[in-house]
Amino acid sequence: MHTTDTQTHTSAHPPATAAHSGPQAVEEEGISSYASSQTGVAPDMHSYTPFASENSKTSTSPLDHREPDLGHHCGTITDNDDDKPSAAGALPMDLEAAKQQQDASKTDSVTSHNEKIRLVGWEGSDDPNHPHNWSVARRIYLTSLACVVVLASTFTSSISSGVSKSLMEHYGFGEEVAALTISIFVAGYILGPWLWGPLSERIGRRKVFSASLLIYTCWNVGCALAPNTGALLAFRLLAGTAAAAPLSNSGGLIADLWKTRVRGIATGLYACAPFTGPALGPIVSGFIQDSGVNFRWAFWVCAIFSGVCWSLVVLTLPETYAPVLLKHKAQHLRRETGSDLYRAPLEQHAKLTPSTLVRTVLIKPFIMSVQEPMLLASILFMAFLYGVVYLLFEAVPIVFGQGYGFSAGIVGLMFIPFAVGAFGGVLFYIAVLFPRYARMIDRAPDSQVAPEERLPMAMLGAPVLTIGFFWFAWTSDPNINFWAPMLSTALLGFGIFFVFQGLFNFIIDAYTVNAASALAAGVIVRSCFGAAFPLFARQMYSRLGTKWGSSLLGFLALAMTPIPFLLHRYGARLRAMSRNAK
Repeated sequence: MHTTDTQTHTSAHPPATAAHSGPQAVEEEGISSYASSQTGVAPDMHSYTPFASENSKTSTSPLDHREPDLGHHCGTITDNDDDKPSAAGALPMDLEAAKQQQDASKTDSVTSHNEKIRLVGWEGSDDPNHPHNWSVARRIYLTSLACVVVLASTFTSSISSGVSKSLMEHYGFGEEVAALTISIFVAGYILGPWLWGPLSERIGRRKVFSASLLIYTCWNVGCALAPNTGALLAFRLLAGTAAAAPLSNSGGLIADLWKTRVRGIATGLYACAPFTGPALGPIVSGFIQDSGVNFRWAFWVCAIFSGVCWSLVVLTLPETYAPVLLKHKAQHLRRETGSDLYRAPLEQHAKLTPSTLVRTVLIKPFIMSVQEPMLLASILFMAFLYGVVYLLFEAVPIVFGQGYGFSAGIVGLMFIPFAVGAFGGVLFYIAVLFPRYARMIDRAPDSQVAPEERLPMAMLGAPVLTIGFFWFAWTSDPNINFWAPMLSTALLGFGIFFVFQGLFNFIIDAYTVNAASALAAGVIVRSCFGAAFPLFARQMYSRLGTKWGSSLLGFLALAMTPIPFLLHRYGARLRAMSRNAK
């Protein structure tokens, strides 16, 4: 066991790295979960592993500019050297030695004011208790569990699409309110991260997952039993708020488990879940509608799905957040030795006050988005993509249900190519783009690659997305075989995944320590787009028709296509003028 001596009130060397000491560390902590909320691709500068000895200075871990992980607190497990401790002269202290020291200290009649604190750390870079060093099979299982939990969250968001006809008949509302059952769930994604993100930084991943999934399951049961429209909408909003926890913390869990050099594969697979889940919801609910069973079974399926996920989390998910694991270690030492001198780095942090939360969580992200043109452009493009995903849950039933006369179950099957396209994008990323980027890192001085090198992914996806929209628009005609518009959604899935992933990684790499704030603004804006787009979809298609309605989306995508190309060309110049970018 490694510990570091510090003074009780004044530390000879700070417990955190220089990059995160002082107010900046406190400010970023409140929103740091956003960097890992979607993909787990976040600056790996918070895996807390202090190894400094009593007379040595705590080394400052280099900020990774490639796949940052803001879901940790100060770290020495870095991207450039995952397997080396951050400082020489580590001071080993096993439990027996700790007890001997405590026995010796009992001979003192009065505890000295200058008695030293023992800062608990890892037992070297190969400490078996560090999640990076757990067995590969265990980490693969936990990664798969994180993906399934996110799938359960996003699956429920679109579940009402397939049973909208039964909902309207039972509750007596119109098509606009039916669309609202989707929008109000997505609106919960706006509110949830403010609670679940900072909370996971304090109490760890396991407790947040366990509590949020239990609450989420209860709200899904509420939807299944809702006696009237108001209750249904209220439970949908509450369910969306609870469902935001997996979106906010699953990426961080993956970052806890994998070193950056291999994390790209895990995050690539994980990133597919937020797009696959909404595509599966209408398939299941559509066949529930066609089968003639009660529409409430759509919500019971969601409750069962989330309940199973909650059981798996409670039974099989250990704590993975490194700072909390060190806190548990310090607590164990205090119990065993009877000494209060043992402290974890997380216990040295200042309290996160409400005023700090307001300033950093609510204000700073929006100030950054206004001040940073490249951030604003990226956020708007990503928000447009998110809105389009949820608009499709209204557009596809219009095209294939009203146009081709398909039943609700068959209409749900039209979403399969979209999910296949997104998954195909993941495979292309793993097989082609990730190895290319890894080679660039190996060749680059100090393994530092410009953030603009993340953008070729978006530069490929943007034209594909535009083509997909126009293909969908001008083949959405009952006189044309349904395979034509159906297959076009595969291009939409591929393009949306590529643009979203490329811009997301670019923002993280470009803003490094401010990436959490940059992504926080994106979470709000894109959730607003996702909630708003389904509400005007039917009016848009009824006035413009399916061809020109989808063409309008194609023209918007065409207008945004130059964004990744311009950022790739002028990104370095914009970063040089930025107050927040590196």
